[in-house]
Amino acid sequence: MTPKFSRPKIMGILNATPDSFSDGGLYDGLELAVKGAMRLWEQGADIIDIGGESTRPGAEEVSVAEEIMRTVPVIVALREGTKDKEVGPIISIDTRKPEVAQAAILAGADIWNDVTALTFDASSEKIAAELGCPVILMHMQGSPETMQHNPHYGNAVAEVKDYLAKRIDALDFAGVEQKNITLDPGIGFGKRQEDNLAILHNLSEFKSLGCPLLMGASRKSFIGRIDGSSADDRLGGSLAAALWSAQAGANIVRVHDVSETVQAIKVWEAMANG
Repeated sequence: MTPKFSRPKIMGILNATPDSFSDGGLYDGLELAVKGAMRLWEQGADIIDIGGESTRPGAEEVSVAEEIMRTVPVIVALREGTKDKEVGPIISIDTRKPEVAQAAILAGADIWNDVTALTFDASSEKIAAELGCPVILMHMQGSPETMQHNPHYGNAVAEVKDYLAKRIDALDFAGVEQKNITLDPGIGFGKRQEDNLAILHNLSEFKSLGCPLLMGASRKSFIGRIDGSSADDRLGGSLAAALWSAQAGANIVRVHDVSETVQAIKVWEAMANG
């Protein structure tokens, strides 16, 4: 009997920044960041997503050197700390800058996760092809500095799908194999409340693009607009979004609360599959 539900991979968020919207400052500094990454992995994260530049609404750009300084030592230490394990964590670098991605992959990262879908720098597509690593392409209207300044869509689902389809074609032309591409519709990135909810409601439609799907809705403001909660009090809403996404076919869920999400998905899977 074919299972009704297939468990997605859990991506644990580690922002080595002082100003990220939910966990800013928690992992600011090498020791704190490495301990945080190890904790996420021990809690059951399949992937550790390490970022050195906040992409919250209104966040300002960080220099390449600063971003490398915040992330690469964490990647090196995490690889060193898990080298004796039979299976270590998959590591992704959350950056829009190709120079940071190059340094991170060289240091031991496996995936390039880019909120600009490899459009921030003119060399990004070429460098992604040269690296040959898996890439995550996210949709964002505008930039982190401006994305929530009056975003507008006629049909958010159709427009985001069309954008991602065009990015797949562009990367194919640049030499990035489609098997290496994962798509992220970008909840909260240049989206109104109705856009976020429409995308979540129709999430399964994105599977028709032929690539794995990542959903990152953890602790985001659309939850607070529903129930008035603050960023550090959105566990229930984050779990609801993760389970909804998993049932809709998301292959990866990107979350802050790893142990709780792992438990929720294991229980959901057991019930779904009988």
